[in-house]
Amino acid sequence: MRSRVISGAIIGVIAVLCGVFGGPLLAGVLFLCAVVAYDELLKATGATEQGKTLHLLSVAGYIAMVAYYAMITYFQTNSAQAFPDDIISRTILSILIVLLLTQMTIYVVTFPRYSITQVVFAFFCFLYGPVFLSYIYLARELRYGMYIYALIFFCSWICDTCAYFAGWMFGRHKMAPVLSPKKTIEGALGGVIGSVILCTVTGLIMSLRAKEERVLLPFIIIGFFGSILSMIGDLAASAIKRNHHVKDYGNLIPGHGGIMDRFDSVIFIAPVIYYLAVTLLPML
Repeated sequence: MRSRVISGAIIGVIAVLCGVFGGPLLAGVLFLCAVVAYDELLKATGATEQGKTLHLLSVAGYIAMVAYYAMITYFQTNSAQAFPDDIISRTILSILIVLLLTQMTIYVVTFPRYSITQVVFAFFCFLYGPVFLSYIYLARELRYGMYIYALIFFCSWICDTCAYFAGWMFGRHKMAPVLSPKKTIEGALGGVIGSVILCTVTGLIMSLRAKEERVLLPFIIIGFFGSILSMIGDLAASAIKRNHHVKDYGNLIPGHGGIMDRFDSVIFIAPVIYYLAVTLLPML
């Protein structure tokens, strides 16, 4: 428990510092997290072959990851304001298409070295880990991005904390008894309520700073849906581990496991909160 608390505190400080400074610092930290998360997912899903020193499918993914993070960082650093969503969409789509074509070419040229299941998993792991993580950076680089960045963690880590204490005090009815026996419906409600309250307070602060009254309701909506989806993200990451008989994704973070163990809900909701913010907030 002590190592878990210490690790959590260090991660929290890093998250705050990255949120304050944003830019290349945040992009660099997220890139390192993406590399580790991709590796953890590849191993957990069995996409990488046992005993192979060079796995071409994953090599293609790492090259695509470098290109993708370099592109979004370049576009942002060389634009006067947050780059338009159509550029983001085209960048992501182009990288994903090229990666899939490359991995399918590797599959055909080296046949029967890899199975189609490995190709699918390798592509899924890239989308789920590195691409979803990048939306934390994209959210922070929006106008008033500090607030959107905060919402991602409020709807994940704060929701998880509130759910834990609400479940401990009031939990009676199991939410997912097979997948996660300790999670309760009462805990889930506590997590949603805690997230919505904190997101509402954040919305009030932003409305005062931006002198924009139309931000409060969007923040409440984001808090509600973001907290619910964060719990689904947590359970989804657990389901992958259960399917493949893995206890933890890694051991990088003492007391927590790997990047995917600690950031599972954050990764899941980052793109959701980004697009909700861009759609609902009038000044972004």
